Amino acid sequence: NRQIEMTTEKKRLRVGVLFGGRSGEHEVSLASAASVIRALDPERYEAVPIGISKDGRWIAGTGAQKLLPEVLKSGQRVVLPADPNVGSLVPLGEGSGGALRVDVVFPVLHGTFGEDGTVQGLLELAGLPYVGAGVVGSAVGMDKDMQKRLFKQAGLPVGEFLAVPRSTWEKRPDAVLRAITKKLKYPMFVKPATLGSSVGMTKVKKQNELAAAMDLAAEFAQKIMVER
Repeated sequence: NRQIEMTTEKKRLRVGVLFGGRSGEHEVSLASAASVIRALDPERYEAVPIGISKDGRWIAGTGAQKLLPEVLKSGQRVVLPADPNVGSLVPLGEGSGGALRVDVVFPVLHGTFGEDGTVQGLLELAGLPYVGAGVVGSAVGMDKDMQKRLFKQAGLPVGEFLAVPRSTWEKRPDAVLRAITKKLKYPMFVKPATLGSSVGMTKVKKQNELAAAMDLAAEFAQKIMVER
């Protein structure tokens, strides 16, 4: 029996559950990560909560911290070196412990700097396996303009849309409004093209609402998506 217990313990994977982040969906990520941790079979996986604060600090939890907000408030600050020879999270500060090893990272981040391929690229550089789509799939999944272009190229039905760079909207708003109304009919939806939720989205029902909707979407992304 002792041998069986040792074998089981040896096979238990340490899963770094990455949550929080710098996006506007920080709080939603905490709820999602809590669900993931609850669902992990403790006999097969050891969950290691790793939070990213709203200002971008990486903070690892300890066994005493049961709630994810506690991790962000009082956990151990760490960094992930983009060096595959390290392959671990390295604590910062004096008197900190040794490197924090994980077998696999489970990103439960929402929106910018989480679902867009940036974290995935860092994990690739660090040589750490991770759950979910890779760099290209994540980036295309976040960029609605590129996503729709690839769908069309693959022969999939795609609703009418127009992608407008924020710089173009700021420099030539009248020309942009003419191009939109020429291509699309009301009602239409205006949203940031590279955001992961309904933040910054407006349903535009008539012409005098369009400019304000464009301004709102421009606050959140470099590219604005207008679609049927």
